[in-house]
Amino acid sequence: MKKILFISGLIFFLFSCGNHSTDKKVRLEQLKKEHDKLTIEIMQLEKELYPSGREETTTVNVSELKKQSFEHYIEVQGRIDGNENIGVSPRNLGGVVTKIRVHEGDYVTRGQVLAELDADVLKQQLKDLQSKLAFATDIFNRQKALWDQKIGSEVQYLQAKNNMESAQNGINTLQDQIKMSVITAPIDGAVEDIPIKVGQMASSASPTPAFRIVNFSKAKALADVGEAYSSKIQTGDAVKVFLPDFDQELEEKVTFASKYINPTNRTFLVEVDLPVNKITFRANMIAVLRIKDYANPSTIAIPQNYIQTSRDEGQYVFVAKVENGKKVARKRPVTPFVTFNGLTEIITGLNEGDKIITAGYKDLYDGQLIDF
Repeated sequence: MKKILFISGLIFFLFSCGNHSTDKKVRLEQLKKEHDKLTIEIMQLEKELYPSGREETTTVNVSELKKQSFEHYIEVQGRIDGNENIGVSPRNLGGVVTKIRVHEGDYVTRGQVLAELDADVLKQQLKDLQSKLAFATDIFNRQKALWDQKIGSEVQYLQAKNNMESAQNGINTLQDQIKMSVITAPIDGAVEDIPIKVGQMASSASPTPAFRIVNFSKAKALADVGEAYSSKIQTGDAVKVFLPDFDQELEEKVTFASKYINPTNRTFLVEVDLPVNKITFRANMIAVLRIKDYANPSTIAIPQNYIQTSRDEGQYVFVAKVENGKKVARKRPVTPFVTFNGLTEIITGLNEGDKIITAGYKDLYDGQLIDF
């Protein structure tokens, strides 16, 4: 009984599948007929619209090339500094700081006292020498009076004179040392940094100066430029100094190009004097130096992104041409030279008057019909 039921179910399933397959075939034949009908209608419409055959075109933008001036700049990041930026230390061996007379930001003049050092020992020695000088002077005066009367020996007179002069010289030396126990400003300028404190030892041998004074009556931009550009940058070259903090660019000249290559980082120093009547500069402010190292007053230069590269064909651009009354795109091999600020100078391949394709060129092929 079970076998009879199984066989009956299998026959019903096969019969159902057969009917379903027949329905698909019928539907397929219907779609084919509809496809053939649509194809015929499409061909009739294309024949009416394009009697000479269908011609697909791509819309592009073009620009006529004109010669222009082109300049190339070397761009390096530098910094702003005052014309005089000096670290000030004691002039003698140093001593303990007893008093600081200025504050950061104060404007000082040359010779003004910035700080005092402990000089008590020197002052005590000065008092002792002054007493010795007074005694030596009295002895000399007495000996001179006797010598004028031809009394006593010349040796006694000369010895008294020498003792007096020796004491005077000692006093002069100590007075000079006492004068150097104060730290004075060597230039006019603003006090930018005071790393010392009262009670600390200040010394001329210390790697950190006691004061830093900057004079911004004249400012300059400094930059370390790579050794590779040493033959291209000279004093007097045009330079654009961009100041990001002010969003301003100044056109100046290179005032100094060092002939010394730093062996540590293989760079040389470039300086540019800046005007100070327009901008309030600060030490170590960022300055971007754009130094002109090449210029061509009349050449073909195009945006860099117009240039495409092929492994087999090299670098090329697309230009628009009119051939047999039709506008077509032509692939034009080019030889680029240098690039700056998004523009590339073209040595060969393009001429003034050529119509270069500036938009829609990515998917073009040589000889493709275009519209513009």
